[in-house]
Amino acid sequence: MPSAIPIRLLATLSAIALLVGCGASDTPPAATPTVMVQTASRAPASGSIYSGEIRARYEFDVAFRVGGKIAARLVDAGAQVKAGQALAQLDPADLELNASSARAQLAAAESDFATARAERERYSSLIKQKFVSSTAFEAKDNAFNSARARLAQAQAQTKISGNQAAYGTLSSDKPAIVTAVLADAGQVVSAGQAVMRLARPEEKEVSIAVPESRLAALKPGQIVTVNLWADPKIFVNGKVREIAPAADATTRTFLVRINLTDPPPAVQIGMTARVMIGDASATPLLVPLNAVSDRGQGPQLWLVQDGKAMPRAIQVAPFREDGATIASGLNEGEMIIISGLNRLTAGMAVTPRPAATPEQQR
Repeated sequence: MPSAIPIRLLATLSAIALLVGCGASDTPPAATPTVMVQTASRAPASGSIYSGEIRARYEFDVAFRVGGKIAARLVDAGAQVKAGQALAQLDPADLELNASSARAQLAAAESDFATARAERERYSSLIKQKFVSSTAFEAKDNAFNSARARLAQAQAQTKISGNQAAYGTLSSDKPAIVTAVLADAGQVVSAGQAVMRLARPEEKEVSIAVPESRLAALKPGQIVTVNLWADPKIFVNGKVREIAPAADATTRTFLVRINLTDPPPAVQIGMTARVMIGDASATPLLVPLNAVSDRGQGPQLWLVQDGKAMPRAIQVAPFREDGATIASGLNEGEMIIISGLNRLTAGMAVTPRPAATPEQQR
């Protein structure tokens, strides 16, 4: 019995030693840190970028040529319509009554004209036989001329009434996009009152508001760069088409219209765009302020290359409110790390995660 205690103690000590040895040799590897990254890109110089709206060069309001109550609206805002497609219809009751009234007046005028012509022919025969006086014949002749004039008037009025019946259907003369609906079914409109606003999509432009202090930098025919807010990767060349001769009474800015050159299908009417004055490729690269670090060896950036964090010495140009401009040491399109720089070491494996753009943050 006494010899059993040392044996148990020896087994326990052996197990403890085995566990300690295993723990020392099987240490789990460190986790790969995740870093926020951003692609190095250029930004326009301060004061040379304007926000604008994509619009059609040709926009126009459509209206009924006659007044009445709108019976039906056949399209909605945003619809693409074809040439001759019906957009809205008036209540046809009044238009049909006007057409019926005009036809009745035409019938009465034709009857009066036939009677006046017969009377004139009869008096013309009698005056040759000297059975009536010239005064009586002149009265019949004047009545005939009046009846003929009333007949021509009734014929013209009938044509107008027929056209007005057709005017009860509002249609587009050309292929277009409905950008706004200004009147709806059940509303009574007068002749010429705008019912819808249409835009012809074949030619697009950007409209921007430019303050008078910057107006001298723009001239008709000048080439500019247009960038979409919805897709910052899309750049389109534009040409200044028109500069307003007078400032807006409310904003005191000048409206400038820029014609887009061969815009891709992604450019849609109503989108927001940036208009960059000058050559965007000539501007320096811009990085966030927190992406620049200095560990006693001068300013540097940390880049992700082959899944590893690598430092890169750079030369910083003047700082701006929206970041730091890089004079040298960085190429456009490289992936820079913008957070957690104090935890990085050269060659450390990292997991890049794209940072949210200002548009996505909004």
